[in-house]
Amino acid sequence: MCEESEVQVSKLLAAVTGQEEPASMDSWVRFNAQSQAKERVIRAAQYACTLLGYTLQKGGATAELHKTVSQLEAHMSMTRKLLRLGNSVEALQAAKRAIHLSDSVLRLCLTISHLNRAMYFVCDNVLWAGKTGLISKLDQHKWSQRSFRYYLFALILNLTRDLYELHLLVECEGRYRASKSPHSPDPSTTLSADHLSAPSTAAWIRRQLHLLGTVLYSNPPLLLDLAKNVCDIFIPLDRLGIYPTGPGFVGTCGMASSVLSIFTIVHPWLKLKP
Repeated sequence: MCEESEVQVSKLLAAVTGQEEPASMDSWVRFNAQSQAKERVIRAAQYACTLLGYTLQKGGATAELHKTVSQLEAHMSMTRKLLRLGNSVEALQAAKRAIHLSDSVLRLCLTISHLNRAMYFVCDNVLWAGKTGLISKLDQHKWSQRSFRYYLFALILNLTRDLYELHLLVECEGRYRASKSPHSPDPSTTLSADHLSAPSTAAWIRRQLHLLGTVLYSNPPLLLDLAKNVCDIFIPLDRLGIYPTGPGFVGTCGMASSVLSIFTIVHPWLKLKP
């Protein structure tokens, strides 16, 4: 009995010191990964309903059909909120891992982004409790706006991280090409020397676009993450009234980003790391 107690104490100490992940945490991570996959599929269906409702409204469909689609969308939204219960814990764990990154820009962007995601999930959980009646007299509009603000901040930081990594890769590719062709002129100096020449400027722009396309083509995880974040950012911008785009555009962006997220779950190598 004493030996069993010592084993339990040693496991607990290993978990506290970070030398070994507790089994309960491993089980939670596996369960949460399955929930995320289901949530992404339901998210795609939800935004498909948003787009369908917009199409039906524009096409002059009956009010009863439009109401049915709206109710289906609301049910899917509630299901997603249920599946996201506890996601704030995973976001906090991700923030703990990101704070140890060596690159200061990535460390700042990812840590604050994960903290904003954690707050977004907390607000989302409160909204779920309010809609199910667990919290009475909840100002759902206020909490919805608050959650979308946290979501927007997280997406801005994610896009900053994507652009930073893209900048580093473009610079690296440019130096590699310059080293392979030492006698060719440097594109950056070409523009500064002939900045008044329209043909030179156009040629420089074409070279930069070709360089950018090459980098994105050779880095699918970065390309998918950038495209997903660009699509996602229009959702909180519309819901907060900062840049209204309408349900049709929001539904299209939500469907596109959901499909891209499903790709990263089905093929983990497509997920941008760290």
